[in-house]
Formats: sequence, structure tokens, C-alpha cells
Amino acid sequence: MEKYRILKELGDGTCGNVYKALNMETYEIVAVKKMKRKFYFWEECINLREVKSLRKLNHPNIIKLKEIVMENNELFFIFEYMECNLYQSMKERQRPFSEEEIRGFMLQVLQGLAHMHKNGYFHRDLKPENLLVTNDIIKIADLGLARELSSMPPFTDYVSTRWYRAPEILLQSSSYTPAIDMWAVGAILAELFTLCPIFPGESETDQLYKICGILGPPDWTIFPEVRSASRLVDISNLNVSPVNLSDVIPNASLEAIDLIKQLCSWDPLRRPTAEQCLQHPFFHVGKWILKPLEDPLQLKLSNGGPKPNLELNLWDFWRQKDDYFLGLTLAINPSPPSLDLFPVEMTSRSRGTGTDMLFCSDFQGHSQQSVFWSLLPPDHHQTSVPMESSLMSSFSSIPHTTAGVPQSRGFPLASLQSNILDHPFLAMSSSFQQRHCV
Repeated sequence: MEKYRILKELGDGTCGNVYKALNMETYEIVAVKKMKRKFYFWEECINLREVKSLRKLNHPNIIKLKEIVMENNELFFIFEYMECNLYQSMKERQRPFSEEEIRGFMLQVLQGLAHMHKNGYFHRDLKPENLLVTNDIIKIADLGLARELSSMPPFTDYVSTRWYRAPEILLQSSSYTPAIDMWAVGAILAELFTLCPIFPGESETDQLYKICGILGPPDWTIFPEVRSASRLVDISNLNVSPVNLSDVIPNASLEAIDLIKQLCSWDPLRRPTAEQCLQHPFFHVGKWILKPLEDPLQLKLSNGGPKPNLELNLWDFWRQKDDYFLGLTLAINPSPPSLDLFPVEMTSRSRGTGTDMLFCSDFQGHSQQSVFWSLLPPDHHQTSVPMESSLMSSFSSIPHTTAGVPQSRGFPLASLQSNILDHPFLAMSSSFQQRHCV
């Protein structure tokens, strides 16, 4: 450790103390973690979970372990230096983060987490203190509780800080999955908007009651392997209703609210993976898809294999002054896995007459869970010609209505799920003189 000069202490953790230090050979600022326990064999050191995971996980949004030093039975980890953690950043703020800042942070966290899960590890202790920040860069740190996905249960009950602990852990489930990391991501996302924890329980039991106060009581059948049956019975019988999350987080967009709801689901099987979260409309707001003038527009969505796809061809639409404005909205309920029918609205409006056409199908009883994808030309209110052919893809989580186009913000069509159609769908421009319902 002679080449490192300690500058100041940064933190005191359960397993070790962290210091800011200077590498005297390269003059690089680093973070040094000195482990509290003694180590007598090198094999002990390299077999630590934190060491094994960090040596395998090389990603821009996961903290980099630069060196391991063993000296006089003391173990030191040399990390890249980051200015602060996310908790400190939130604590020092005078005003909430903008949604754009939150989107940037969470995009990076999910990219790092997706890499971690893909390479066979889950973190088990995600919280703002373990997310390190320098300017607008954020990295996942402190993998001391990380575990391989291939590990066999039973797992440790006491993992993750209580406020970010998933319900299945609070209920002492005999096994759990990377979905516990996704719950923590949802809690952190909510906290970034309000700068306050969304589930600030004072004990494990109170933590469950805090969750019930927001989400309502769970269906006890989704926890078949819990050891704390009395806790489950108690909260399942609570006479409380879920709150409107937009009232709790008023500065969050509908897209953000939808993502938090999905991540903070009682049922771990209903929480999206990190990869799926990256395709959520929250991360694709205000982006455009442009059509080259010389080619027909073809949008094909497929996950490979014999999956159905969506195809939209507008050909030479919008080139003439009297062309019609075509708006297409696809509305589906993302929850039922066997959903076959969904409504499609195709509106074609003349700038002079305002006529349109509506395609409908049976989609009753799911309006509260409906989501919408819309394809709109960005300049449909303008009358100047010629007009460049383009489309905007947008999202809204408001309840479905049978007429009109939802007002919302955009995201790329690549994020649409390709399993929503049984057969390819083709929409072409046409001049409609009256409204029809098919």
C-alpha cells in the first residue's frame, strides 16, 4: 500500500471502511476499501463474492475494481473514485430532479443491472447509498451481498436495506429471484421524484403495512413458499385500497407512474426484467421515426422466429395538399398473457372535412390497465406543402376511449412488443368520407 496516500475517510460500512486516496505513481484519485476482518490466505481473498462478481462484471455502469492488495493480513480493494452516492446527491438537492435527469440515472442503473443479471448475478442490496455518482454518470457499487443466479436456496432472509426490500423477503420466502432487484429499482425510481422513500417502514412488519398502504393488500396465493405465514395472513386481510400513485408522486409522468407500478408489484413474476424496463416508454419519450421520401415506410416488429409482427405502409402519403392525416392507435392490456383481441383506431382526417374511420374489436373490462401506442405525423396542424413524410410513435397509460387519439409523448417503435398481433397488420392511406365501425 506504499504507493497509495490516504486523503480522507469517505464512509464506514459493515464490512469495511472506504477512503479517498491518491496513487503516487500515476497521480490518479482512487477509492480504497479496507476490510475489517483479517485474511490469512490469498485464496480466501479471491473467493470473496464481491471479488468474484466484480472480476466477472465489466460494464461502464458497474464500479470497477482496479486492484486487490493483501498486506499484513489486511485486505484492501482499490476502486475507481466516484464523487458521491445517490443518497448524498438527493440529500443535498434544493429542488427535485427533473424527469430527464431521473431518466438518465435510471437508464444507466438498468443497463448495469441488465449486464449483471445476464452474467449470472443479482445484487440483493440495491439502494441509493450503493449507487455512486460523478456528474451525470451513475454506477452500481457494493456487491458484497451479490449472489449467483445458479445458487441453490434457501437464501439469506436479511438482504437489502429494509426500505428497498421486496415483499417476498419480508415474508421470508424460501427462495427468491433477481425480481428483488427490480423491486428496489422501482422504490429508488419513486424516491428520485419525491426525494423521500416511498415505503419508509420502521420494522419489517411496519414495512409490509407501508407497502399495503400504497399498493393495497396482496393476493396471498402468490406467496406459496413463505415461512412467515402469520404476517401474510395479517396483511392479506387488511381492508385498505390501493392509492392513486399519481397523487403520491404528482411530479411524475404517466409513463413513470406505469413503470413504478410494474416494478413495485406484489407478484415477483409480474415485475419486468431490467432488459424489459429498458424498452419501456418512460425511456423513449419524444423520439421520432422518419420515413425516407423515396421509399415506402415499412415498420416490422419481430422478436425472431415465427412471431407475428406489425407492418404499416403509408407509401406516398402527405405529399399532396389534399392528403389526409392518418393517426393509428394500438391499445392493449399488457397483463393477460393470452390476449388475442385489441382495439385499433385508424383516423384519417381531411384538412377540410375532418372525417375519420375507426376499427374496433372486443376489449371490454380492461380499461384501467390499457396502454396505447400512437402513430402521428408531427405537423398535421400545418397546411404548407410539400410535407416531409414522418411518423411519431407515442405512449399513454390513460384509460382507453373508443374515439380520438390519446395525447402523449413519443418512443421508438422498436420498444413495441411483437406478440400483440396474431397476423401481420397492414394500414394504408386512403380518403375516408364517413365514420365506420368494423
